Amino acid sequence: MDALGRIFRDGIAADRAVESTLRQHPKWGSRDRRLVAAHIYDLVRWRRWYAWLADVEDADLSAAALWKTWAAYWMESTAGELPDFPECAGITAEGIAARKALEVPPAVRASFPDWLYETGMAEMGEAWPGIVASLNETAPVFLRANTLRTTVSSLISILKSEDIEATAVPDHPGALRLEKRVNFSGCDAYRTGLFEVQDAASQLIAPMVGAAPGMLVIDGCAGAGGKSLHLGALMKNEGRIIAQDVRPASLETLRDRALRAGASIIRTEHITGPDVLAKRAGTADRLLLDAPCSGLGVLRRNPDAKWRLTPAELERVTTLQREILQNSPVMLKPGGCMVYATCSILPRENGHQVREFLAGQRGAWTLEDEQTLMPGPHGDGFYAARLLKM
Repeated sequence: MDALGRIFRDGIAADRAVESTLRQHPKWGSRDRRLVAAHIYDLVRWRRWYAWLADVEDADLSAAALWKTWAAYWMESTAGELPDFPECAGITAEGIAARKALEVPPAVRASFPDWLYETGMAEMGEAWPGIVASLNETAPVFLRANTLRTTVSSLISILKSEDIEATAVPDHPGALRLEKRVNFSGCDAYRTGLFEVQDAASQLIAPMVGAAPGMLVIDGCAGAGGKSLHLGALMKNEGRIIAQDVRPASLETLRDRALRAGASIIRTEHITGPDVLAKRAGTADRLLLDAPCSGLGVLRRNPDAKWRLTPAELERVTTLQREILQNSPVMLKPGGCMVYATCSILPRENGHQVREFLAGQRGAWTLEDEQTLMPGPHGDGFYAARLLKM
């Protein structure tokens, strides 16, 4: 309940709230830790639905309201009786059954904000309810074998020796799926850089760049560097990768990860203004723009994001995407390829942005490939387009 209060009232990210909660209780066993974490994420994901069952107003995020929401969740998820907690008074099986019998708005049943559900319907049409159902599932855990240090088959064997079961993912070279969630803090294979935690669908983005050993590749929105590391492996650690971002803390994390992975060709570059892009003009063989976005394609991993996202924030990121697409391609050589990608599934952030960019270039660019990946068993939702600079 303390974690839920910090998530919904204080705006703390769910993963940070869970991590803090578990850190405060070091004597809990692994089973208890998994149980608490799973319940927190379930309640974050389905808060609106269970609040409806508890007859709690959407806007009421008080401790009393969250307790009643939890009580409805507990009764529905365990099919058992409530503990004798005074905070749960008034929540009964009969009351919940009566609420379920009422006509429920689709956004409430899907546990989505009204505006976001309506936006999805407007842009995705009849496919949207099915997409929402996928977004409300618990995300599987995928790894990417670091081919600078190991192979997929070797990694599977090494993980098994550490009591971690993993299987290869069809049609996703380098991807492994874990049979159950694992805390990697004590995992030797992780500490020695044999793998990275990376969604299987996300692992399809770097290969689209077409980077080869010896090239100069710029990762223009590198963040903490998941795709930079993948590019380094694909390039066999030969050439140069310039990982750029506006956030120094993310670049510091990237440097640590690159050191662990043995990706020595990666150099970081803090973007402080347009002059940073200008000094790289016409130098890159390949350019990756994994642009800031709404993150709707990865709601399975970050269910709290749907409660923080607002129409104003969606407008802000689409404007930022447009600016990045206009300003960053100057770094690419003629004849070079650029990949624009997001972890969103909304056309306004994806294909619409690419087509608007192409329309303004008057034939100077060609769209070579385009992929839209919906969340499912083999990964989250992503979009990527590869464009050739003439």
